[in-house]
Amino acid sequence: MKILLVTQWFDPEPTFKGLLFAQELKRNGHEVEVLTGFPNYPGGRVYDGYKISLYTKEEIDGITIHRVPLYPSHDSSAMKRIANYASFCFSALLGGLIKTRNIDVIYSYHPPLTTSLASVILGKLKRVPVVVDIQDLWPDTLSATGMINNEKVLSVVGKVCSLVYKMASRVVVLSPGFKSRLEERGVPAHKVQVIYNWCNEPALNNFEECAEKLPENGNINLLFAGNLGFAQGLPTITEACKLLQSRNVQVNVVLLGDGVAKQAAIEESEKAGLNNIHFLPRVPMAQVGSLLSKADMLLVHLNDSELFRITIPSRTQANLAMGKPVIMGVKGDAADLVMKAGAGIVCEPGNSEELANAIQQMVSMSASERAEMGENARAFYYEELSLKHGVQRFIEVFEEVK
Repeated sequence: MKILLVTQWFDPEPTFKGLLFAQELKRNGHEVEVLTGFPNYPGGRVYDGYKISLYTKEEIDGITIHRVPLYPSHDSSAMKRIANYASFCFSALLGGLIKTRNIDVIYSYHPPLTTSLASVILGKLKRVPVVVDIQDLWPDTLSATGMINNEKVLSVVGKVCSLVYKMASRVVVLSPGFKSRLEERGVPAHKVQVIYNWCNEPALNNFEECAEKLPENGNINLLFAGNLGFAQGLPTITEACKLLQSRNVQVNVVLLGDGVAKQAAIEESEKAGLNNIHFLPRVPMAQVGSLLSKADMLLVHLNDSELFRITIPSRTQANLAMGKPVIMGVKGDAADLVMKAGAGIVCEPGNSEELANAIQQMVSMSASERAEMGENARAFYYEELSLKHGVQRFIEVFEEVK
């Protein structure tokens, strides 16, 4: 089977369903080509070694990569972001028509919506089935993040989404909640398949040692690794640290990464005189596993919202794969995974007292009890969420529509 992956972002850009996905499909005996842009994400500047042109062809591990032009941008300007998305949509459609041959199935990574729009039109013109992989629910995410607030624009986006779902042969989603939402919007149940995301297993299992270190003061280390933005609810975490310090709980809460909410959290922690919260800078993905592997417990936390209840933060899979007990401060589908796995403790998001109680409860457990949770986490990941398992599910979907 010859599979065309259409995605606006691809290696060397940090992306989820990128080269790792393509390589695993090829290892399963399938021919894979990629249609993508010139790497510029997330900084909006074209990577060294690349120059935007009308077309460039690469070959990596026997995988052909077609690169087509786009307007490079990823800043806060809505107009520039629209130009970025629209330019790739046009180029991908034209490049796909001219440069790809004898495709059996098209896989489209969404977001952005424009990539899927180009894919379903390309599929219609080439008479090839299209599988759309929904990682963000539009227009819900656009509205929730404040990127677009105009109701008329959001309505148009919603109608285009409906058109894409109608034209696609299958729609793959990352959680049962996403599936339910699409069914509510009229997408037939048989058309929507749930395939859980996996993590970057090679990077986590074959990590480089990191110069940054976890605290070595004899306390148990709880690590939160990832984006430190507004959605992650850092005020709740700092308030929980205040409660833990007042109770003299012997724990270090370590926040690894960068983001727009980090500095305010640092200032609040210093103002409160907290000695149990520590901030580490973002490190390369190749080194993240070094810190995750040395932590005693791992934390996932998001503000409570209807959208977050039906999503599964990507760090969930990485945390489970590392074989560490997890404190899950997220409602809904992500919490259900941790509970099903027997891999940790679930608490109310945005509730500092519940978070502090959950941390205190896990700290009070014996090392063997925490180790058992960690073993449950790893076993569940490799049985239900792994790259091998997920790719096999995708192949089944591709074969169904071919």
